[in-house]
Amino acid sequence: MRDGYLWISDDCYLALDDVEIRGIRSSGPGGQNVNKVATAIQLRLDIRASSLPDAYEEGLQRLRDRRVTRSGVVIIKAQDHRSQSLNRDAALERLRELLARAQPRPAPPRRPVRRSRAAQRRRVERKKERGRKKALRKPPQ
Repeated sequence: MRDGYLWISDDCYLALDDVEIRGIRSSGPGGQNVNKVATAIQLRLDIRASSLPDAYEEGLQRLRDRRVTRSGVVIIKAQDHRSQSLNRDAALERLRELLARAQPRPAPPRRPVRRSRAAQRRRVERKKERGRKKALRKPPQ
């Protein structure tokens, strides 16, 4: 995270303005601190309304991750730490990891296959045979 952006890769980033971050009360043990202070973070990202490239949006929908809802909203809850700022950083890091998993993969380079001379000959022979068979269907001249 730098300059108000969450960098996913060297050439792709997400504006932090697209991410809704709320402090919520943490669950579990912790006594008075848990009951009074909103240290947990709930992070929400509406995929369709974000500045993400279309390829990332499609990748997120294809991930089948429970944090991505059917309506296209990513919801991440972080409550591992006692401080809100550490939980905020943890939630943003989880979002970055999720987006990195949704990153489109380039297709592997095509390797042209060269047929053997015998395979080429067999192919041509089959074509000729098919042509002869079709020629027999024509009426005699």
